[in-house]
Amino acid sequence: MKDVILTAEGYEKLKQEIEYLSTDKRREVAERIKEAREFGDISENSEYDDAKNEQMMLESRIASLEEKLRSATVINQSELDDNVVRVGVTVHVKDDAGGSSDQFMIVGSTEADPGASPKRLSNESPVGKALLGHKKNDLVEVHLPSGKVRKLKIVKISV
Repeated sequence: MKDVILTAEGYEKLKQEIEYLSTDKRREVAERIKEAREFGDISENSEYDDAKNEQMMLESRIASLEEKLRSATVINQSELDDNVVRVGVTVHVKDDAGGSSDQFMIVGSTEADPGASPKRLSNESPVGKALLGHKKNDLVEVHLPSGKVRKLKIVKISV
């Protein structure tokens, strides 16, 4: 398994999801299995099969999340500074060609959410990877999967 990098907020969210799945969701699925058994013969009982499949997927999800938590490296916000782009900082950029501005919080892949505000970009995404290690006023070339190259100027880095 690859390294999992999390912000303190992401670590807490992961712990909360595991807690919810391990308690409330497990009880809910167990109740569905119990109800399905009461329908009689389980060999031809689709409700029972569905509930057992859901239980299997739930246990797999819990195990996967627990493994991520065990191997997680939590970013210490107090160690971050606004000199260089690293996981945990917010980067304000300006597109060199179009002049449009954007801001991205660089996070580990587990926490990536491009729809959030600011956009939470994975350190493994093309933009995230290209920005890492750069400083304010650097012009960074981002090689997109489409083959195009986008140039972003780092306007500001904030913690």
